[in-house]
Amino acid sequence: MPLASTGELVTRAAEVRSAVAAFNIVTLEHIEAVITGAESAGTPVVLQVSENAVKFRYGRLLPLARAAVAAAERAAVPVALHLDHVQSDDLLRQAPGAGFSSVMYDAARLPYADNLAATRAAADWAHAQGLWIEAELGQVGGKDGQDGRGRGGRPALDAHAPGARTDPDQARGFVAATGIDALAVAIGSVHAMTTRTATLDHGLLKRLSAALCVPLVLHGSSGVPDDGLVAAVTGGIAKVNVGTALNIAMTRAIREFLATHPEAVDSRRYLSVGREAMARTVHRIIGVLSGSPG
Repeated sequence: MPLASTGELVTRAAEVRSAVAAFNIVTLEHIEAVITGAESAGTPVVLQVSENAVKFRYGRLLPLARAAVAAAERAAVPVALHLDHVQSDDLLRQAPGAGFSSVMYDAARLPYADNLAATRAAADWAHAQGLWIEAELGQVGGKDGQDGRGRGGRPALDAHAPGARTDPDQARGFVAATGIDALAVAIGSVHAMTTRTATLDHGLLKRLSAALCVPLVLHGSSGVPDDGLVAAVTGGIAKVNVGTALNIAMTRAIREFLATHPEAVDSRRYLSVGREAMARTVHRIIGVLSGSPG
């Protein structure tokens, strides 16, 4: 079927207090696993390509993006393509021609005023291209030159650095000033966690949900236990980003296969095992988010 729109999937989910699962892809096996898992769950899904994944692929966006588009168009469920954690304006401008309906523009490393200005410019450009745009706001860092409203000062804490929290009042002003379509919020999740021990601040999420009129996004979701994910969706998260959980599943399955088959040299044998493990993980996470794990 034709590529779905990330914005439409997330907006629809937000309206009914559910969430769309968005999985970061690095290889063709990731793409196939995410779509297989989503098809088995009968649920739409978002394929995400991060700027780091593009760097891994020698800085070339199109090979992975075109593979994702080709697979998505043959999927039995709606699949959208999202460009994630974009810091490069050059990469941002490649999105429309590569099949992406949405981007996450990441200027959260900058001081608040610079973050706002850069995100505003990115949002204006993205909207002119028909792209839905997500941004993030962590916690304003330092005290140098700040006036209490986040202006000036040292760069903010990354939205998913340990201890970072998004302030509802500041987030309201940021969304209004930038014109973004969704906001990734800092409520206790951390990127690249290999243990599921993150504790989310559900009270803060409730205040953010009440303060903002755009869908909220949870990054670093691989480190959040199932009950935390369920509560996050109930509390207003409409898009849940997952990356590390797939890599853990793939790596563990391949390690186990090679440990029991030391003679194996055909990469198809162990990559297929890794792909199947990722597909099961996708199915399970989608089930958790939809309230029907298993």
